[in-house]
Amino acid sequence: MHANDRSLVGQEVAGYFIEDIVGKGGMAVVYLALDPRLSRRVALKILNPVLSVDDRFRQRFILESRTVASIEHPNIIPIYEANTDADGVLYIAMRYVDGLDLRRLIYDRGPLPLGQANQIFAQVAAALDAAHAHDLIHRDVKPANILLAGDHVYLTDFGITKHRTSISGLTQTDQFIGTPRYMSPEQINKEHIDGRADQYALACVVYEALAGRLPFQRDNDIALLWAHLAEQPTPLSQMRPELPPEVDDVMARALAKSPERRYPSCSAFVAALREAIGGGLPEDVPVAAAFPARRAGRARRTGRPAAIAATITAALAALVLVVLVVVSQRGESWTRYQSTPAAPLSFEHPAGWTVRTHEDLFALASPRAADFESLFVSGAGADWTNVVPIITDEPDSATGVYVQVSDTLSTTATDVQMKAMLEGLLPGRIDVSGPVPEQAGDAPATRYLGSLTDRESGARLGFVGYVVEREPKPLLLLYFCARNTCDDATQARVRQSVRLS
Repeated sequence: MHANDRSLVGQEVAGYFIEDIVGKGGMAVVYLALDPRLSRRVALKILNPVLSVDDRFRQRFILESRTVASIEHPNIIPIYEANTDADGVLYIAMRYVDGLDLRRLIYDRGPLPLGQANQIFAQVAAALDAAHAHDLIHRDVKPANILLAGDHVYLTDFGITKHRTSISGLTQTDQFIGTPRYMSPEQINKEHIDGRADQYALACVVYEALAGRLPFQRDNDIALLWAHLAEQPTPLSQMRPELPPEVDDVMARALAKSPERRYPSCSAFVAALREAIGGGLPEDVPVAAAFPARRAGRARRTGRPAAIAATITAALAALVLVVLVVVSQRGESWTRYQSTPAAPLSFEHPAGWTVRTHEDLFALASPRAADFESLFVSGAGADWTNVVPIITDEPDSATGVYVQVSDTLSTTATDVQMKAMLEGLLPGRIDVSGPVPEQAGDAPATRYLGSLTDRESGARLGFVGYVVEREPKPLLLLYFCARNTCDDATQARVRQSVRLS
């Protein structure tokens, strides 16, 4: 079978009907295909037949693709199947995303607005950290493998990964696994690698997205690889003068030649970058005016104590009104969420709430479900712009229940471990205390108290979270609200009503 031409269009491969070619690379072709068994379109990646000759590569490819498929994370492209066809050619079927990849976005529009870059890279970092927690290294982080579905980001092409204990960057066919433009020094040197190699590649992508050019541009691959090993890139603030010099320090650490000098995780790198930049900016604000505008904003804020006091007084009055309304509505009716693949349980919630089940990722019930769905689907890099006014002006509507299945969770996690787990799943800065043994309906659970905080505005959602024991994967049940404590009668009723499917 010849995978690198259009001869397969209109044909059936491993039970999939090929409709078109959507991408090509040196090692594989990606097709748009129909899975008639489930009546859905998939991205079907067929590897170059020469790779199938390598028995070790074939076995590792299938094993690690299935490992990736078992990771439940909103920013990792879902994998449906990985196997060999009747001719022995390797293929992998995954979710088809009808959108741009980051490579095309940079090519079409040039350097990204800072706010958009913050959102994209926080989600990529969360996906990478989740993979690293499963001892998987991507090894080929590049713009073409970052897919954009609106504001949601997927990291793809995990099918050619290596376990962190592997040493060589070469297959038996002497092909590098990786792309020289984004390859870490230790990967070039064929040394032992871990997730910090992906962090280096991510830093190269961040540089390209913010500068509109790669950190190292050379005429040939040999010179390019040498640059990664021995040279330093032009400081990013020189490429984009509105960026502060603190950004250069962050990039220098993430692009350090020695992995020991880099950040402990990809999320730590992106968080440091976000802090150095000073936070995301609305896309309609000219980037060059960003820092003067922020300075002026700080000056205005510090010079208006009377206005701030008036605002606080008004907010307290509104809060009192909300409490009165809540008390008067305690007799409201309730209804039950019915089990779905995304949330395999049922639970009661106020009948006035709207329910949203986001594909096969998570379920959410809330008075403002659409707004909070957009918040939670974006993970660590979420834009809180739409929910901050709800939290501030309509706190009684800033509440709800969020449910997700994830094998990154553990019912025995400490508060420190739980914080790290939730940082890959939830938006904003995470604070957690616990654990406390508890019961969620008919299932054993572990209870954690905490909060989600927007790093830009300081807006906060408190939560009571339960990691519920369930086979084969634990389940997160999160009740959130805009009050100081969410341990109220509504939370208690939701918890007591839980029935696993």
